[in-house]
Amino acid sequence: MEGDLVIQAVRLIAQLSIILIFAKIGAEICERFFKQPAVLGELLVGVILSPFIIGSFIPFLEGTSLFPMPDNNIGIPISAPLFSVAQLGAVILLFIAGLETNLKQFLKYAWAATFVAIGGVVLPFIFGAYLTVVFGLAQTFLDPAALFVGVILTATSVGITARVLSDLNKLDTPEGVTILGAAVVDDVIGILILSIVIAIGVSKSHGNEIDIREIGVLGLTAVGFWLGILVIGILGAPYFEKFLLKFKSRGATISLTLALCFLCSFLAESAGLAMIIGAYAIGLALSTRPIAKELIESLQSVYHVFVPVFFVVTGMMVNLKEASSFPLFILIITIVAILAKWLGCYIPAVLTSFNRTGANRIGIGMIPRGEIALIVAQVGIAKGIISSNVYGVAIIMAFVTTLIAPVLLLLVFKNPKSGVRKKGEQPI
Repeated sequence: MEGDLVIQAVRLIAQLSIILIFAKIGAEICERFFKQPAVLGELLVGVILSPFIIGSFIPFLEGTSLFPMPDNNIGIPISAPLFSVAQLGAVILLFIAGLETNLKQFLKYAWAATFVAIGGVVLPFIFGAYLTVVFGLAQTFLDPAALFVGVILTATSVGITARVLSDLNKLDTPEGVTILGAAVVDDVIGILILSIVIAIGVSKSHGNEIDIREIGVLGLTAVGFWLGILVIGILGAPYFEKFLLKFKSRGATISLTLALCFLCSFLAESAGLAMIIGAYAIGLALSTRPIAKELIESLQSVYHVFVPVFFVVTGMMVNLKEASSFPLFILIITIVAILAKWLGCYIPAVLTSFNRTGANRIGIGMIPRGEIALIVAQVGIAKGIISSNVYGVAIIMAFVTTLIAPVLLLLVFKNPKSGVRKKGEQPI
């Protein structure tokens, strides 16, 4: 047993070494030669290093490979230790994104963000479920498989967009805070819908009735918990700052701050939300304090080690061969995923505080599905609600939307025009 743990530790260290080396090479190539965001190179490196391409051929100890396909029965092509490190990167990314967000701007555009999130959920869900029926992968619109594909399309990967907005110094712009706020609300709504779909799937498989009250309680708990973290965090931030300033030992500030971030991430996950939502909420709460700038600077070294791992691992989850029997479905579902999310967010944005330029930025910022769609797909295949083919389609759709969003975001933010509608200017 002890020997197995040592081997796992050695494998993880070797994996991180290879991942960080190639992540930085990929990022350098994208930034220097193609003038594209570094995250794009990290994602592509992940695809190449996955067990589906060269990962299983990289030698390790005793004739094994460095990136073997683990036997986890849910199609995740990475080991639990590496997945855990990647999730740590996602948590740190969203925590820093919260610290860099202007809370006043966030609250100012909270209504717009909620409106955008609802639009970004409704359209993709309807089209995703409908197309699943059209292609014969589900019998009716209310079939759990159809509903699950709809849920997968509603997801928004705030991590990808947050990284690009951070690189462009656009996190605290009206569009930036609206995108991040909408992504948070989107995730909460997605969790609620996911709970309903799982309940429907489980009930149908057992021939039981669906307990609507239980589902409602779960949804209200999730929403209330996120708001609770944010409100308590804002009220407690001054006291936490004073607490930090009492420590004189080296590294105490960053260690205790990350401890708080990890605690809130755990509490969010335990309440049915994603860990990254808890991290973003407490980061947003601390952003109001003078110490926020110092924390951002102190966390940069941690950021540049763990965040690239997250994006490489996201790329490693892509199996380009998985859904080769459904090429037309892949093509159409990916196009619909892009257009439905963009349109569903563009219309509410342009009807609130934004002009066409700002609404376009918001719509594009909400396109990437990334790790959120992957997590939802993993839940679906683990519970037997979707097939491995549908899972493969979801993986490829998530990867394409994740890949295209940074490129489009870079283009739309090159335009210096303000995205906020001027007083008296018509919405459309």
